[in-house]
Amino acid sequence: MAVDLDDTDWAIVSQLQQDGRQSFTELARRVHLSPSATTERVKRLESLGVIAGYSARIDLGAVGISLMAVVRLKYVGSRHDPFVEYLEQGPQFLECLRITGEDCYVITLAAVSMQQLQRFVDDLARFGDTTTSVVYSHTLAHRGPTQPLTDL
Repeated sequence: MAVDLDDTDWAIVSQLQQDGRQSFTELARRVHLSPSATTERVKRLESLGVIAGYSARIDLGAVGISLMAVVRLKYVGSRHDPFVEYLEQGPQFLECLRITGEDCYVITLAAVSMQQLQRFVDDLARFGDTTTSVVYSHTLAHRGPTQPLTDL
């Protein structure tokens, strides 16, 4: 069931997506509320599951990861649990979406070299046919919506 957010809730969500480590005082200043009202709203958004957690964004280049690729996978078979378990065990897998259409999954993965990327993709091929695209640049970082989509 969808949660109805007002403009202030959306402002809080937007600000926290930009900087999840800011203090409640700073967040309150940015959304024009008192720190106590802001704290209450954030706790409510967390309890409703709107804010599902907080995480750090890692600069892949800074940790020696020079390649990112998107792999489309046409899965063979109907038991997907072994594939999901395989993905969960591999730190190279950054994201996986199950999709409609000819392919079943879109997987984002990281590698330190073309040779390593080839090994990762070859290993994925045991689950089905793959098509791989190397990422040139990260044009828009993964994010959540910052306003209701019905207002666009």
